[in-house]
Amino acid sequence: MLAYIPSPSSGALHLGPLQLRAYGLCIALGVWAAVVVTARRYRARGGDGELITAIAIWAVPAGIIGARIYHVITDYELYFEPGRDPWNALKIWDGGLGIWGGIFLGVVVGAYVGHRHHADVRLLFDCCAPALPLAQAIGRWGNWWNQELYGKPTGLPWGLEIDRAHRVAAYVQYRTFQPTFLYESIWDLCVVGIVLLVERRFHLRRGSLLAVYVAAYTFGRFFTEYERIDFAHKIGPLRLNDWTSVVVFLAAVVALVVYNRPGAPIDDAPGAGDEAAGDDTTGHDTTGHDTDAVTRSPSGPDGA
Repeated sequence: MLAYIPSPSSGALHLGPLQLRAYGLCIALGVWAAVVVTARRYRARGGDGELITAIAIWAVPAGIIGARIYHVITDYELYFEPGRDPWNALKIWDGGLGIWGGIFLGVVVGAYVGHRHHADVRLLFDCCAPALPLAQAIGRWGNWWNQELYGKPTGLPWGLEIDRAHRVAAYVQYRTFQPTFLYESIWDLCVVGIVLLVERRFHLRRGSLLAVYVAAYTFGRFFTEYERIDFAHKIGPLRLNDWTSVVVFLAAVVALVVYNRPGAPIDDAPGAGDEAAGDDTTGHDTTGHDTDAVTRSPSGPDGA
């Protein structure tokens, strides 16, 4: 029985003459899962699931571009210092996506496209909130295939074996490391559960679940980021992404509290809706427009 987690010998999958980059495949599977879950949740609230596909066509590439831009900016020395090849900045398949840039640009573009289709953007936020960490949980396995973004050396039974060629220079004498990709993947699944639990147990205003996701994710990301030993810019004792987690976490909590402050309207809580009638408790029709419906038949949220 192995006392460690082995790493793949190659970052590619070979299907006859066809070669697939495992990193890209993990990202694609994550995106597919997110679209399916979001569409299901949106349909359950009376929306048209095809709209989610239309949004994804624009939001997904935007998210990937945003993630790559963030990575290149925060790790510019990997591409633009003397002796480096700037064209490598375009090689996404080799790894290097910053979640912060991806979520920001993907959500902004997705919200814009949804607005252009006359959808309730807040409802879209609630529908995608548990789908985003699910996509991240799947996508993180791409780091395993690339043998990257691991943590400090460890002798634990679940330590991750890293080939010498992929080890950080200062730790080349060690063989097994903390599998931070696995920790974050597990935490992402916990975030899915947290978002769904909050949706069921708390009466928050529509659109709040996205902030719940952001706060929960950044809380866990702080600790996994702290474990990593790959190069990163530091400000004081913490890595740049740790500071980003702190700032984004505080911003999400403040937004959540202010948006749901006492006295704020709560008749548009996420997840309530009459699926059979295609109408939700806030009086929105299937496209998210306000209606003059007087009667409501509330039902609980689905558990995507």
